[in-house]
Amino acid sequence: QVQLVESGGGLVQAGGSLRLSCAASGRTFSSYAMGWFRQAPGKEREFVAAINRSGGNPYYADSVKGRFTISRDNAKNTVYLQMNSLKPEDTAVYYCAADPEGIVGVPRYWGQGTQVTVSS
Repeated sequence: QVQLVESGGGLVQAGGSLRLSCAASGRTFSSYAMGWFRQAPGKEREFVAAINRSGGNPYYADSVKGRFTISRDNAKNTVYLQMNSLKPEDTAVYYCAADPEGIVGVPRYWGQGTQVTVSS
C-alpha cells in the first residue's frame, strides 16, 4: 500500500504557473506508475497526466498538452506536475494517483487533493 499527499496548490492569475508535488510513503515508490487527475465543481474527475515507474513515457490530456509537465524523482518518492500558462478552466481539485499496474482506468491509490484556482 502507498500513501499519497499532495501540496503546492493555490490561487494564481491566468497565465501564471504552479508546481504541484505528491509525496508518497509506504511501499517502494518506484513500483508504481503515477498520475494526476482533476475535478472541477459540478464535473466528473478527469485524467490530466501520467508517467511510468522509471519516469519515462509521460502522456497528457489534450487540454493540458504543451502547458503541463509531469515528472518524478524516485529518490525523493515524489511526483510533480509543473503547470504553466494556466487558464481559468484549469481551476479544480488536483489529485495524485498511483497504481502498480499503470494509470489505466481508475487507479488503486489516491491522495486527498489540492485546490488550484486560476483567476481571470
